Amino acid sequence: MRRIHERVLGPSKIGISSSTSDIWLLGLCYKISQESSGDVDATSALAAFKQDFSSRILMTYRKGFDAIGETKITSDASWGCMLRSSQMLVAQALLFHRLGRSWRKPSQKPFDLAYIEILHQFGDSEASAFSIHNLVEAGKNYGLAAGSWVGPYAMCRSWESLARSKREEIDLECQLLPMAVYVVSGDEDGERGGAPVVCIEDASRHCFEFSRHQADWTPILLLVPLVLGLDKVNPRYIPSLQATFTFPQCLGILGGKPGASTYIVGVQEENVFYLDPHDVQPVVNLSTENLEADTSSYHCNIIRYIPLDSLDPSLAIGFFCRDKDDFDDFCFRASKLADESTGAPLFTVARTHSVFKPINHGDTMADAGGDRMDDSVGVLPTGDVDGNSHEDDWQFL
Repeated sequence: MRRIHERVLGPSKIGISSSTSDIWLLGLCYKISQESSGDVDATSALAAFKQDFSSRILMTYRKGFDAIGETKITSDASWGCMLRSSQMLVAQALLFHRLGRSWRKPSQKPFDLAYIEILHQFGDSEASAFSIHNLVEAGKNYGLAAGSWVGPYAMCRSWESLARSKREEIDLECQLLPMAVYVVSGDEDGERGGAPVVCIEDASRHCFEFSRHQADWTPILLLVPLVLGLDKVNPRYIPSLQATFTFPQCLGILGGKPGASTYIVGVQEENVFYLDPHDVQPVVNLSTENLEADTSSYHCNIIRYIPLDSLDPSLAIGFFCRDKDDFDDFCFRASKLADESTGAPLFTVARTHSVFKPINHGDTMADAGGDRMDDSVGVLPTGDVDGNSHEDDWQFL
C-alpha cells in the first residue's frame, strides 16, 4: 500500500529538512534557525515541534470492521484515504475545542477522558458518530460510496450533512460535534466562479441554526474546498497556502493526489508536513470506560514531508473558531491575506451577499472592535490588480 501511495503522490521524505527556517504547525511557530549552531532554545523548539506533531490524531486505513451498510466491505484499504484525512481534521477541531491547542498526549496513563471520547467517536462501527460507516451514509448525495474514492468538495459537504443529521438526533446539550459546520463556497455556491467567500452573515446564520435559535454565536468549523489550477497548484497561490498555517484557527489541509489523500498539518518554506492514512491497521474501537487503552495506532512519530507544489490543486482547508472574537480575528487575518495576494486570493471575506464589494482587513479589524459595518458590503469576484478575472484558472466541483 505504501508503494502504491508513493507512485501516485511521489516519494516523501522522512524527518525534517536541512532548512533552518521556522516551522508552522497548525498555527504555532517553532523557531529552529539556530539549530545548526547548537542553540539550546532552537534544540528545544525542534523537540517541541516533534512532540506537537506526534500529539496530532492519526487516522489510517483499518481492516476487520463490520461491513459498511449492505455491502460486504470490511476494510477501507485503497479507497478510504480522503475519509480518513477528513476524520483527522475534524478530530483536531474536537481536540482543540475540548482540550485546547496546547494539549499534548501524556506519556503516562490514565489518559484524559475527553481524549478517549474523541477517539471513540471515530471508531469503525455505526455506533461511533463519525465512523466511515456514518460518513458514507451521510455522503450518498455527494457521491460517497464504500469502495470508491471521493474528492475534497464532496467530503466537506458530507461532513456538513453528517453534522446536521447528528444535530437533529441529539439534544443540544449533548452534541457530539459541539460546533456549527460551514462549507465556504463562492457566490451562489460557486455558480458565478471566483474565489470562495467567507460570508459573515452566513457564518452567523449557521451558528444561530446550530444553537436552535438560542445563541447568536457558537464555535464554528469552516471547511473551504478549493481548486487552485488545472494539473498542479498555480504557483501564485502557494504563498497564501503557506500563510494559512500561521492562523491560530488553522486546522490544516486535506490534500495530495486523486486517490492518495493526506492530512497536511505544517509547513516549512516550500515543504509541507503531513499525516499519512495509507497504512492498514487492525480495527480498534475504544471504550470510553477504559482510560488506559492502547492509543498508539492513533499517533505517528514519523515526520514526513513533500514539496507543496507537488500537491493536486483540488484540496480543502479547515479552520476552527471557538467564539465570536476568534472568528473576528480569523476574518481580519483572512482579509489581510486576500489584500496581499496580488489579485489571487484563496478566498475572500464579505459581510453579506447583497453587492459585490470586498472587505479589506482594516474594515474587518474595525468591525471586530465593535463598529458595525454597513450591511451593504458583500462578496466580490476575484481578479488581478488590474481588475481582470481569472476564471480560467478555477474549477468548481
